[in-house]
Amino acid sequence: MKRRAFRRFGLTLVLILLVATPFVLFPPYHPLPATGPHAVATARHTYTDESRVEQFSDEKENRRVNVTFWYPKDRSGKETYPLIVFSHGGLGTETSNESLFLELASHGYVVASIGHPYHALWTRGEDGRITFVSREYFNELQREDAKTDKRQSYRYYQKWMATRTGDINFVIDTILAKAAGGAGGVYALVDGARIGVMGHSLGGSAALAMPRQRADIAAVVALEAPFLYDIVGVEDDEFVWLDAVYPLPVLNIYSDSSWSHLAEWSQYARNHELLASAPPTAVSLHLPGAGHFSLTDLALVSPLLTRFLEGGPAKHDREEYLRTVNQACLQFFDRYLKDKGNS
Repeated sequence: MKRRAFRRFGLTLVLILLVATPFVLFPPYHPLPATGPHAVATARHTYTDESRVEQFSDEKENRRVNVTFWYPKDRSGKETYPLIVFSHGGLGTETSNESLFLELASHGYVVASIGHPYHALWTRGEDGRITFVSREYFNELQREDAKTDKRQSYRYYQKWMATRTGDINFVIDTILAKAAGGAGGVYALVDGARIGVMGHSLGGSAALAMPRQRADIAAVVALEAPFLYDIVGVEDDEFVWLDAVYPLPVLNIYSDSSWSHLAEWSQYARNHELLASAPPTAVSLHLPGAGHFSLTDLALVSPLLTRFLEGGPAKHDREEYLRTVNQACLQFFDRYLKDKGNS
């Protein structure tokens, strides 16, 4: 109960601080320099999903999903690159792991990071339209507590996963259709036969769900995220789990925030199972010395806010910690995506 109350207080305080003290919280920010051979270009697009009505709006408009790309600028001939789609954390933004996106793009990947409208703290469309986080969704994040009410948590998980996976499926399908249709720009660089997904926290849970929904995903990276999609019900006050082996290579990266709690946090039961009986393609990596938000660029954007959210200073240099995260992701994707086609 104390943890839940602190989380509610913390999330509210964060929003107050964002408005009241932006310059104190956010000193000049520079992402980590990329180490790959490619210069990196960026592009931003907004896609309108004609099949979905926006559940967070009373205007009965179709859902609009924002996507920011990082990709190799110096393409050689008709060379194409693997596509990696990223889903941010519960209150993140599409730039939450910009250093990682730059690193991957510099090594020959097209990275598409989704700004989930009303799930992102804020997201800006290509027309300049800014969408802030939904109060309803924000309140759900504060109320959710799997320890005291698993049935309510399960309902939230289903709702959140439907929104996130709906966006990811729509974005992948849109990119592949544009690439196959001969669209220029970033779409001409995409190799639709090599697709990876990744995400942080709630976004990582959505990424973990994708191999359950589509057959064209080749590898998954989850930055400290439970397998929420694999929870299929609640019986006798316990989560019921999908009885199916995880079908793809997966890298789960954990900070100190969750590593020692995997056995006790019920929503992380599948993560804990993979520690004891993991197939060779399921990697669980603990990076000690920092917390949940140090897996993102927030550690660089706002060291003060990161320290507050994680309950104290990191035990390692934050830049070096983030480099370790980024290199682990790059090496994993290189192993499972670069060997499938031209690199």
